[in-house]
Amino acid sequence: MFHKNIKLVLALLIVATAVWQFTESNIGNGIFLIFLSLVPVFLYYKNEFILLAFLQLRKQNFEGAKKWLIKIKNPETALVRKQQGYYNYLQGLMLSQTNLIQAEKYFKKAIELGLNMDMDLAVAKLNLAGVALSRRRKLEATNLMNEVKKLDKQGMLKDQIKLMKDQMKKI
Repeated sequence: MFHKNIKLVLALLIVATAVWQFTESNIGNGIFLIFLSLVPVFLYYKNEFILLAFLQLRKQNFEGAKKWLIKIKNPETALVRKQQGYYNYLQGLMLSQTNLIQAEKYFKKAIELGLNMDMDLAVAKLNLAGVALSRRRKLEATNLMNEVKKLDKQGMLKDQIKLMKDQMKKI
């Protein structure tokens, strides 16, 4: 919605208004404004369109997620580095259904930019391993699978790893 720097300026203006309310002895208003200033700071680190795209992906609505991601204009300047990683991660997830070659590019960029959660990193690397396997690059797929095993601490991807290893044996 707003550029990342505008969000910070908005937060600073709200904090300045809160300080003014404190000096006017309106303590309740000042406390409310301090809490209100946390919203733009939160949205600085977590882009609202990326959050809405994740919600659509939870519902398996790829078209809805794509609709929200399209609203992000010029992600290199409008997003923080980690948000750019998640932007590319979501683009890769959506393209992995149709175009593996382009999805590989987005997943590599997402890993390069960084993802906050190990599980997201594991899923990105698992998808890259699948792309490498489909292109008959067995060594690269094996290395990525080993990295996925290390990142998957809860064992949520155990079935997918096993399935991919079975496919690897057929090659």
